Amino acid sequence: MGRMPLLDAVKGVACALIVGHHLARYGPLQEGASVLAPALFDWLAQDGRLAVQVFLVLAGFLAAGSLAPDGVLRVDRPLARVGQRYGRLVMPYLAALSFSVLVAALVRPWLDGDAVPAAPGLAQLLAHGLLLQDLLGFDALSTGVWYVAIDFQLFVLALAAIGLSELLQRRWALGRERSRWLVAGLVLALVVASLAVFNRRQELDVTAIYFFGSYGLGMLVFWIGRATRDSTWRYAVLLLALVGAAALALDWRSRIAIALVTALAVAVVQHRDGLAPAAWPRIGAPLVRLGRISYSLFLIHFPVLLLVSAAMSHLLPDTPWIDLMGLLATFALSIAAATLLYRWVESRPATWRAVLGLFAALLACGLLVSA
Repeated sequence: MGRMPLLDAVKGVACALIVGHHLARYGPLQEGASVLAPALFDWLAQDGRLAVQVFLVLAGFLAAGSLAPDGVLRVDRPLARVGQRYGRLVMPYLAALSFSVLVAALVRPWLDGDAVPAAPGLAQLLAHGLLLQDLLGFDALSTGVWYVAIDFQLFVLALAAIGLSELLQRRWALGRERSRWLVAGLVLALVVASLAVFNRRQELDVTAIYFFGSYGLGMLVFWIGRATRDSTWRYAVLLLALVGAAALALDWRSRIAIALVTALAVAVVQHRDGLAPAAWPRIGAPLVRLGRISYSLFLIHFPVLLLVSAAMSHLLPDTPWIDLMGLLATFALSIAAATLLYRWVESRPATWRAVLGLFAALLACGLLVSA
C-alpha cells in the first residue's frame, strides 16, 4: 500500500497525545507544571492513553492490507513474514531501549521515585529483546514498551487467523468469493470473543487476545472498504456498529468506544476515497511528518524526559513556569531524537545482522550499567 497522508496525520495527533500522557504522569516536572493547567494535565494523565486505541485500529487496518488485501493470504512463507515483522519492530525498539538503559543509569542519582527503571539483569534484557517481558513478569525498561510486544503478538494472531482460513478453504474447496467471507468471519469471531470476554479480564492485558477487538475492527474495516456494492458496505458497517454497541452495552469501556469510533470513521473516509493522497492536498505537513516518525517518537521520548527532568531539577529552580518550559523542551527534543532514530534505524532495511547487532548492543549496555 502507498502512503496515506490522512492516516499519517491521525497517527501524529494520537502519538502527541500519548507523549503528553507520559509527560503528565512521569518525572518531577509535571508536579510543578500541572498547577498552571490542572484540568489539562489531569485529562492527559487519565485519558491521554486512550489514543493507543487509534494505533491499534490503524495497525489492524494496515496489517489486513499487507497480509490479505483481497481476503486471501498473499504471503508465501508465513514464518519468514513473522521474522520480517519482528525485525521491523525491534530495530528502532532495541536502539531506543539501549539509549534508555544508559540514560536511566546516568540520571538515577539525581531523580527519586519510581519513574527511573532499575538497573536491568541479563534475563530481563533477554526478555525485552524477545518481546516477552510482560508475559514473563519483568519490569519494563522504558515506558510504553508493552505496546511493541502486543503489536507483534497481534500481527502473529492475525496471520494465524488468515492462514487458518486458507487451510479451511482448501479442505472445503471453497471458491474465491466464499474464501473472503470465511476469513472475515473468523476475524469477526475473534473480535466478538475479545470484546465480550477477554477484554473484560484485566489479567489478560499482556496478551494479544485482550486487544484483538480493536485490532480486528481495523482489519475488518479494510476488507469492508473493498466491497464493490454499496449495500454490502452499508450492511457490513452496520454489523460492526452493532457488534461494538453490544460490547459497550455489556460492559462500558472508554477504550472500546474510542476504537469503535475510529474504525467507523476510517470506514466512512475510505468509502469516500478519502485515504488517497489527492483527497487531502492541504493536510498539515507537520502532522504528516509527525505521524511518519510516530513509532520512533513513541520509543524515544521517555529517556529524553528522564534526561531533561534530571538536568532541570539539578540545575534550575523548581517553579511552575520553568517546569512547563522543561516539558515543552522535552517534547521538542523528543521529536528531534525521533527524527534521527527514524532516519538512522527505523527507515533502514531490517536485516538479521542489524537486529543481532542491536540486540548485542542492548545486552552490552545493560550489563555495563549493572556491573
